[in-house]
Amino acid sequence: MNNKNRLRRSMMFLNAQKPNLLKDPYIYGADSLIFDLEDAVALGEKDAARFTLFHALKKVDYQNAEKVVRINGIDTPFWKEDIRCAVFAGCDSIRIPKTESREDVLTVEAEVAKAEQEAGVDLGSTLLMAAIESAKGVVHLEEICHASDRLFGVALSAGDYTKDLHTGISGSGVELSGARQLMIIHARAAGIQCFDTVYTNLEDMEGFRKEVELIHTMGFDGKSIINPRQIPVVHAVYTPSEEEITFAEKVVQEIDEKRSQGIGVFTVDGKMIDIAFYDGAKRTLALAKAAGVLEEVQND
Repeated sequence: MNNKNRLRRSMMFLNAQKPNLLKDPYIYGADSLIFDLEDAVALGEKDAARFTLFHALKKVDYQNAEKVVRINGIDTPFWKEDIRCAVFAGCDSIRIPKTESREDVLTVEAEVAKAEQEAGVDLGSTLLMAAIESAKGVVHLEEICHASDRLFGVALSAGDYTKDLHTGISGSGVELSGARQLMIIHARAAGIQCFDTVYTNLEDMEGFRKEVELIHTMGFDGKSIINPRQIPVVHAVYTPSEEEITFAEKVVQEIDEKRSQGIGVFTVDGKMIDIAFYDGAKRTLALAKAAGVLEEVQND
């Protein structure tokens, strides 16, 4: 998978002003690390957090983890300096909070391009993701998802979104169902990824697993998380099982063979299969390979 479409099952938030959280979070195995300069940092600590983050990104080898920086909103005086810090320090991507329009994405993109030029890095090398946190953001999903070639995905942020709807997070997910479905539809139409919101009750791991299973079934590419304890659950749900991999391999092999023979419909393990199953099977194998389990299964 290329950088834009890389594996992002788990995206773990880290408070950018706390050195103890920044020194070695890669050991937990999250696919992406989100260094938060926004909500996690008090107003009077923005400069200190930026300073701490810059040196962490410069000095720490985060290995295979993607380095995402959540900047402050473009309605604040902090976001431009956040971008300069992140780009000069070598982040992989910028998370745009409270995205409500195509213009929001383009505004951030222009500032990122300016910082790349100043830092002497390849133009276009810093990717973007847009956080959807309001009803207006959901309504404008189509234009947001198509706003920029840098945009690799959109993510739901349920706290502000439910507040905007004049409701709260119930645990059932009913208040998020509309936004979740629309995000999947528009992300897929634009060819980008889609990520679900955090689950804040760390004591309810059973509820967390059920929510991860739900959003996996809906089509999300991954989930935002707040604690390393949540990573194994997300990865277990999102990593294809040996049975799924074996079936996908059979489907790909059979379709390749039958297509050359002019056969369009056939059965695999008692299930009716046609060409419509091909892309899904290939996607399963690509995900298994990216997760590092395909070779293990083949060697067993």
